[in-house]
Amino acid sequence: MDIEGYAKKGLRNNEHELEEKLTARILEVKSTSQEHARRLAQATITEAKSTLELKGDVLRPSISGVTMGDFGVGSRGLGDFYTHEKIAQVIGKTCAVVDSTHLDDSGVIMTDSGEYIILTVDGMHSRLSDYSFLAGFHVARAALRDIYVMGARPIAMLSDIHVADDGDVGKIFDHIAGITAVSELSGIPLITGSTLRIGGDMVIGERMTGGVGAVGVATDLTSREQTKEGDIILMTEGAGGGTISTTALYYGMHDVVDETINIKFLQACEKLLDSGLVKHIHAMTDVTNGGIRGDAKEISKTAGVKLIFEEKSMRMLVDPVVLEMLESLEIDYLGVSLDSLLIIAPEEYAEDIVKTIESADVKIAVIGKIVHGSGAEIIIDGQVRDFTPRFRESAYTPIKKMIGDKNPRDFEEMKKAIDSAAMEAIEKKRRVVDMVRKK
Repeated sequence: MDIEGYAKKGLRNNEHELEEKLTARILEVKSTSQEHARRLAQATITEAKSTLELKGDVLRPSISGVTMGDFGVGSRGLGDFYTHEKIAQVIGKTCAVVDSTHLDDSGVIMTDSGEYIILTVDGMHSRLSDYSFLAGFHVARAALRDIYVMGARPIAMLSDIHVADDGDVGKIFDHIAGITAVSELSGIPLITGSTLRIGGDMVIGERMTGGVGAVGVATDLTSREQTKEGDIILMTEGAGGGTISTTALYYGMHDVVDETINIKFLQACEKLLDSGLVKHIHAMTDVTNGGIRGDAKEISKTAGVKLIFEEKSMRMLVDPVVLEMLESLEIDYLGVSLDSLLIIAPEEYAEDIVKTIESADVKIAVIGKIVHGSGAEIIIDGQVRDFTPRFRESAYTPIKKMIGDKNPRDFEEMKKAIDSAAMEAIEKKRRVVDMVRKK
């Protein structure tokens, strides 16, 4: 619980008996005395009053009036993708070979010697806070995937973990154990990191969050913008990671979590790197953000091409236990993270790629092709259907099903407000940079 946020909201609304209410809220969450809870409430209100109204570029945030939840940020759908486009706009053009404008899994710079350095970071799945080992395992694996799909070999990882004030210190060790389980299985060391509380004293409860970063090196690069008409699309088998684990946990199908504990993706990528085939592959990605629907949209936008998929071929590559769970819960498997490897390459290399991946005991098949145009289509039972992502990824928990995945009616209005906030942030950056340069 964010007690600072609670206090500021109460002050803005001229809440009566705010101290009493905040004290009661603290006692609901925190095991402490009435006296300590009241003193904590008083101190929180004092600090909140001091920072309620702020002026100046550095202290005053850019406000859109649109909440993260309303716009679906982090929900791997249209709102989330749009926000990331705006993030790239705020960052602006860089000297990187691949930066945020490319909508790729990682960023890339080139050294003076011509070698590529690849950098990425992944946040742990927010619903795995109570399952710290599992959260660590899956976020570490995700970070390594993002390095591999750039045609690079990971060389090191770093971690960042934040546990709320009442969280058990053991969560830190459990989380790190999950990360280093992947480290030991893959041979890629975890070498540094950071450990903090969420919000210091102002966030009470046991919530945990964090992320894992990774760095890699490459001589040949694969990125989405290299996708070309005439290429074919291949996909490896997938059993999911954090998303599938979350589905299994919150629908009481706990045994399914075991299906996600593997490093098949990493092993497949190692085989590709060892084979030398990477230099012939145009693009790779892991099927995560919003499922294949989301990946298709981003690839189409970045490369200016159209993707056509065969649903029958894709279905065969989903772990049968996972697929059975998703279908029993009426969850669209095409709109959730499967953690499969998607490979886009010229057709003449398809056979060699398949043989190489299969030598790692990982299933793979051709699932589509790249043609002229834009967007994506999918062929289901011989019928061509639109394949655009929804406003949110497939609803994979009871709460997500309650919220739904349909576009809000005021989506265009929210986009305008977000455009305005992004431009305000860009202008603020310009003013502050000019100010510092003049000092």
